[in-house]
Amino acid sequence: MKVPNRINVFRRKLMHFITKNIGSSQTEPKFDPNTKVDIKKILIIRPNHRLGNQLLLTPIVQEVIDTFPNCDIDLFVKGGVAYPVFENYKEIKTIFQLPKKPFNHLFKYVKCWVLIKRKHYDLVINGDKNSSSGRLLTQISNADYKVFGDVNEAIKQKHNDYEHIAKYPVYNLRHYLTKLGFDENRSEVPTLNIKLSDTEIENGKKLLADIVKNDKQTICIYTNATGNKCYSEDWWNTFYSRLKTEFETDFNIIEMLPIENISKINFKAKHFYSKDIREMGAIINNTAIFIAADNGVMHLASASETPTIGFFSVTNENIYAPYGNRSLALNTNTTTMQDWVAEIKKVLS
Repeated sequence: MKVPNRINVFRRKLMHFITKNIGSSQTEPKFDPNTKVDIKKILIIRPNHRLGNQLLLTPIVQEVIDTFPNCDIDLFVKGGVAYPVFENYKEIKTIFQLPKKPFNHLFKYVKCWVLIKRKHYDLVINGDKNSSSGRLLTQISNADYKVFGDVNEAIKQKHNDYEHIAKYPVYNLRHYLTKLGFDENRSEVPTLNIKLSDTEIENGKKLLADIVKNDKQTICIYTNATGNKCYSEDWWNTFYSRLKTEFETDFNIIEMLPIENISKINFKAKHFYSKDIREMGAIINNTAIFIAADNGVMHLASASETPTIGFFSVTNENIYAPYGNRSLALNTNTTTMQDWVAEIKKVLS
């Protein structure tokens, strides 16, 4: 193991040891009926640099805005991908951006923590219960109310989808606010959403028309993923052939290429490439369905409000499944290609 990797492993173990009991005795706020609860300044924490993790933060941000319409929100994240994801969220005032490699940029890393410590918030929300640094920052933050992120038994019994990484922060917040005297919010959890503008969607429509050059609806596939979530070239070629057989008469089939500019179907389909997250989302928004393995771009499609089929084989679909807009997860270990085609047909109908 390389030295930086050993340092990171040690850092994670140390942080987990330090923070494992943080918040355990502070998850329920004390409600004083004589005290007015006035929440305007809010910090939401999710120190993860991956695209998917930032997109999975959009439901709790929407929930906060819906609950406190005149609020100001700061985000504490890692890396720069939060900027395009939350570009059209006017309520977000400051994005505190941790460097992706803290030990390479130690001054910047420490500066972010110091800046947070100096600010006062009415409410701090840790958006990832498994984040040691998120729990620690919630603990040391200067705030009147703090949601540490643990899912308690009351939430588990009430919601059968409490495991979902985008949903449990919302359920946590709702439960917490009832303890402060707020009425319980029983509405559906917000879906992922990058809030594409009308102009962005129209530009996406033009870009897609340039690719397909006809008026048929379009099926978009994305054949890449990280690590063992990625299906083989044989798998994708077999699936692509079946898609052509079932849908090519009535639909275009195109491929979105990853940043590595590779294709598991060897560029057999019409394809497009972009490094612009919002442009990618705008094109996807104009397609009829998006199909991919579990990865960040799958969540981007979901956040672009397009029906999304996510293939799962090693990760837990209860935690990461796309939802809303007729989206669904398919476990390829327990279903067949016939099942996948049937579900795609349901969505397209």
